[in-house]
Amino acid sequence: MAIIDVVVPQLSESISEASLLEWKKKVGEAVTQDETLIEVETDKVVLEVPAPASGVLTEIAQGDGSTVTSGQLLAKIDTEAKSGAAAPEAAAAAAAQPAAAEPAKAEAAPAKAAEASKGSAGVASPAASKILSEKGIAAGDVEGTGRDGRVTKADAAGASAKPAAQAAAPAAATLSLDGRPEQRVPMTRLRARIAERLIQSQQENAILTTFNEVNMKAVIDLRNAYKDRFEKEHGVKLGFMSFFVKAAVAALKKYPLLNASVDGKDIIYHGYFDIGIAVSSPRGLVVPIIRNADQLSFAEIEKTIAEYGVKAREGKISLEDLTGGTFSISNGGVFGSMLSTPIINPPQSAILGVHATKDRPVVENGQVVIRPINFLAMSYDHRIIDGREAVLGLVAMKEALEDPQRLLLEL
Repeated sequence: MAIIDVVVPQLSESISEASLLEWKKKVGEAVTQDETLIEVETDKVVLEVPAPASGVLTEIAQGDGSTVTSGQLLAKIDTEAKSGAAAPEAAAAAAAQPAAAEPAKAEAAPAKAAEASKGSAGVASPAASKILSEKGIAAGDVEGTGRDGRVTKADAAGASAKPAAQAAAPAAATLSLDGRPEQRVPMTRLRARIAERLIQSQQENAILTTFNEVNMKAVIDLRNAYKDRFEKEHGVKLGFMSFFVKAAVAALKKYPLLNASVDGKDIIYHGYFDIGIAVSSPRGLVVPIIRNADQLSFAEIEKTIAEYGVKAREGKISLEDLTGGTFSISNGGVFGSMLSTPIINPPQSAILGVHATKDRPVVENGQVVIRPINFLAMSYDHRIIDGREAVLGLVAMKEALEDPQRLLLEL
């Protein structure tokens, strides 16, 4: 017998602990090298724990939802055993596992099997609970395909609310006396961290927001004229975000304080432009970084954004992707937002909020005309950025977008 330990991967220095989501294998099942066994959720990303070698999973040391730290033992794999041959050892190991990690083995008696499945029916993994909570669906209303009927992340993603006439009282809900259901769901580590950072930002920064409007007609016309050739040439669609990134970089070069950060009583001026792009994921908002954005072409920026979008949807954003950043852009327009006041992402000192472009009446040369208008909002840390720099910086972004050829000529 050759036993190999499966341990928690090394977490970054800023992360002290993490939570286990859901085991994808049961004790006694065969695993192949590099196959994902479980996902570990930190307050920033979800890390996959692969099998270090092929063999049979003989022990699960920590169950679903357990809090773990770097290097902690998660499971053991027998590299010389074969699935089925290791059943006695697996059964013995299973008996010693925590309740949350108990393998779902077939019971000899149907009554026992029914009793076992009843234990986890209506119970959702942390990731699934978040998705269901956002959809307003109780875990008890979803048929789980996980161990003992547990609701998995995939189950939650595909679930839809029942019609009101058919909906039963949610099993996991706390019913008030008048029959109105409530459900208490713990925050995921990421959501708790987002909440903590937002409060920290508002408490530690003197946040002010300045607004302006931009006529997007020139950008829209340029994009329409070249989007097909652009996609054919570069293999990626020409979106609007690359224009906003380029416009932001142009403004940051003119007004370096917008690209600076505060460290104690010092101001750090960054000689590079790492732009954070707020991206929604099933776990919440993440802000991956486009590094050296000033050195990238429109195509390179669009490719980077597209890659981050895929990573976010698949839960594969890494710590490295989220580390750093000197300025951020948040695009609420993709959800239809007309106007908002974005919150600064510490330790940055400014953030640009982009909104939905809508046809609006504007005055040009004394005439009322209809133009595609986008309201821009830039929040800034008034401790180091005065209104002059903030307003002029946003005006510089507006001017670059209204005359996008300037971005190509760096004017």
